[in-house]
Order: sequence, then structure tokens, then C-alpha cells
Amino acid sequence: MIATIHSATLYGVWGHPVSVEVHVSNGLPTFTVVGHPDTSCKEARDRVRAALLSSELEWPMQRITVNLAPSDVPKAGAGLDLSIALGLLVASGQLTPESLKGIGAIGELGLDGSVRAVQGALPLIDAIDAREIVVPADDYSVADLVKGSRARPVRTLREVYDVLSGTSAWPDPPPVPVSGGAIAHPDLAEVSGQPFARWAIEVAAAGGHHMLLVGPPGAGKTMLARRVVGLLPELSSDAALEVTRVHSAAGLGLPPGGLVTRAPMRSPHHSASMAAIVGGTSRMRPGEVSCATEGVLFLDELGEFAPSVLDAMRQPLEEGVVRVARANGTIEHPARFLLVAAMNPCPCGAGGGAGCRCAPHAVARYQRRLSGPFVDRLDLVVHVDRPDPADLISVASGESSVEVAERVSKVRSLANSRGVNSNSDLSDADLEKHAPLSSKARDVLRQALVDGRLSARGLRRVRAVARTIRDLDDAGTQIRTEDALAALSLRSRPTRLAA
Repeated sequence: MIATIHSATLYGVWGHPVSVEVHVSNGLPTFTVVGHPDTSCKEARDRVRAALLSSELEWPMQRITVNLAPSDVPKAGAGLDLSIALGLLVASGQLTPESLKGIGAIGELGLDGSVRAVQGALPLIDAIDAREIVVPADDYSVADLVKGSRARPVRTLREVYDVLSGTSAWPDPPPVPVSGGAIAHPDLAEVSGQPFARWAIEVAAAGGHHMLLVGPPGAGKTMLARRVVGLLPELSSDAALEVTRVHSAAGLGLPPGGLVTRAPMRSPHHSASMAAIVGGTSRMRPGEVSCATEGVLFLDELGEFAPSVLDAMRQPLEEGVVRVARANGTIEHPARFLLVAAMNPCPCGAGGGAGCRCAPHAVARYQRRLSGPFVDRLDLVVHVDRPDPADLISVASGESSVEVAERVSKVRSLANSRGVNSNSDLSDADLEKHAPLSSKARDVLRQALVDGRLSARGLRRVRAVARTIRDLDDAGTQIRTEDALAALSLRSRPTRLAA
């Protein structure tokens, strides 16, 4: 007998529909899985067998063939276990064929018959087109986001069997946890001094401008960078669902209620590989640039990252997506993040000043790790000096993150009214419409181009930064000379890092 049930497999951040076909026939007892399965799919034989026996159901001593269609899509993970078990129950005559009509399922089976949560539950459930979808109870909060009343949460294989055999009703869904409220981010009020750097990170957060902080150890670069995410507004409903999809596919923890509503922050170590940053591996797992989408990607000690890894980020910085091509396929992941990076001016950190122990060639080699095209995609390059001792011992505190976040939110709202998420997304045509230059401001930028301080890409980015600066000031229409000069001052380049 043959049985078919709907399920899905994970590929990148997307779920692909899979038809699980189970055939049971006379012959030497075997269990074969075909249809491009990986090792975890092939191991379903032992998990399904133990789960059936633990649930007081029969394991047929016959020839069992499981086909995962379509065969050209790689299948990975244990999320197909429950579908295979249900198909086997029908194919072996323990359930009627009508019981699986309009039913889809995902879930990993434990040896005791329990149904366990799976990685990538949101994209998997979203990919299944069925009247009712059986999901692990632990994944119900995620399933409720995309399928609502069509999701049927269960905790054991026996529960599903009893429902499909007509002896009981679907279990009541567990209560969806209430979100724990706003995430507590470090407060900007804790930063002593550094008025220029504080203003720079406000501009970066308000306009979505990529930023590099350069300064000696102990200047407060990391302290400032970690406070940027606390200035960003809450995610829109569409952005929240996309971020939740990516985090679910990456196996990251989701908040109570399942939906990520606050901008994420990712901070990978400088030894991270290219696959870890941009994504890859056999299952096309999303990398850090995708996990940080709609939030902040913080790269501390930027000069210690492999140059090839940094150059691989040039496309995501420019386009907001990353296209990963491997031997087994190509996929596109979202990567709309705000890059905030920090580095020392030289290996010892003194930057060539008094007390610098670095030879000139060592400084040059250190700064060459950042290619010109990569640096050209950074809107703000800010020098951060050590704070004044009087500021460090002062009892007075600066503005809090809440106060700055209110101004940031207003600028983001203005950008939304222009049809973009942030000012950094404004195209050349948008800038001509929403950020016209005064005659003197145009002369300032023209001279910067003539002097070689700006590239064509840099010109567009400076105009976008100037638009953000004007929005933070009085939201006037025209870009003034002081706005253009301020934007240029925020794009200053360290020695040997050309614009």
C-alpha cells in the first residue's frame, strides 16, 4: 500500500514543500529512504521504529520504501520524522488513507514517541499547503504566526494516532507566551564625554549609515558601538516576521511569543570564517550578515578579520542581500543590516603618535587589511580619542538612549514617508528630490570630488548622510553648506585608507 503526506525541508531561510511517499510491500524486511536525503534523514529509520514501538503501535516486518519528492531538492534534518511515521501507519493499514487527506506534518521523533521541536520551524510550516498542519507543541507559538488555527500542536506520536483514528479530538493548543517586553540594552548615558562620537552614532542609527570607529584602546569604541542597537526603533510587522524567519532557520533562540520585535545585534569574533559571516555549508545556513538583518552587525577589532571575509561583505553592504553559490545550489538571503565596526589605528593602538611601537611597514600592512572598495562603502569613519579625565570622573551624565531614540525614530519616520526604510536607501533620483543641494553645498562637494576625497559612490553616501543631519536638525528641505561639511567631516579617512 502507498501513503502520501505533506511536509517540508529547510534550505537556507526558506522552506521547500516535500511529499513524503511511503510504500509497504511483501519482501525481505528493509527500510530505504530515497529522494536526495542526508544522513539525518536516513537515520529516521531507527527513530521512527523506536517511536512506533514506544507508542504501542506496530512496526511492519516488510519491505518499506520512503520517497521524499521532489528528488532534486536536498533533504536535511529530522523534521520529516513525523511525516514518515504517519505515512507508514497508513501504508501498513493501521490508519485509513482518508485520515491523511489535507494533513501536513513536521516534527522530530524521540525514541519514546515524543514529538520534538525542529530547527527552522517558521519557514517549514509556512511552506506546507495543507488544511491542517501537525506541529510540535513547542513550535506552536511560531506556527501560530503563519498558520493560525490551521496548526495542530501535539506532544506525542500517540496523540496524533488517536486523533486520526477517530478516538479523540485534537489537543488544546498551549497558551502562547507573552513577550517579556523591551530588551534591556546598554544605556548611552553611561558613556562619559565623547560628544562627537555620540553624535556620530546618533546619525548612524537615524539614517542607517554604516560606521567605523577608529581610536586607541580604552577610548570607548566598543562601549559606543554596543549602544547603537538600543537607539533603533521597533521592527515593523513585515520586518519582524522576516527576522523571525531568519533566526528560526539559523537555529537562534526566539523570544517568548515567537516573534522578534526588536532590532537584533550580532557580534561575531574576528576569527569567524567566510561561511560563518556570509552563509553557506551544505544546508545553506544563513550567516551573521543575515542574522543581523534589520539590526546591527558589530565587528570589533575590524583589522583582525580576514581581508577576504571583509571583501565578501561588499555586496551585502551595497545591495542588502547576499547571494550564496555552492556546488549544490544558489540561494539569496536577506542582509539589510547596519554595520558598526571598531579598530585600532595600528597594531599597538597608539596610531603613530608618542609611544607607538609599530614600524611604518607594520602600520601600512595592518591598514591594508581593509581594502579601498570596502572602506568606500562605509558612510562614517570617526576618530575616537581617549576621553578627557575630567569627563571620566564627572558625576554628570549625557543624554540617555531613550532620549536619543526618540529623535532617531522621527528621522526614520521621515525616511518612511519618502518610501525607504532609512535615508541610506535613497537612490540618486530620490536624493535629487528629497535632498536638493544649495549652490554653496554643491560647490563644497564638487571640490571634494576634484581633490579625490570622494568617489561617485561616496558622493551619494555623503548626500544621504547630509539628509540625515538636516533631519536631526530641523528636517528642512534643502541641504545647506553646514550639512555637507558635517557629512564630510564624518567621512574622514585614516591614513592610507583612501576614499
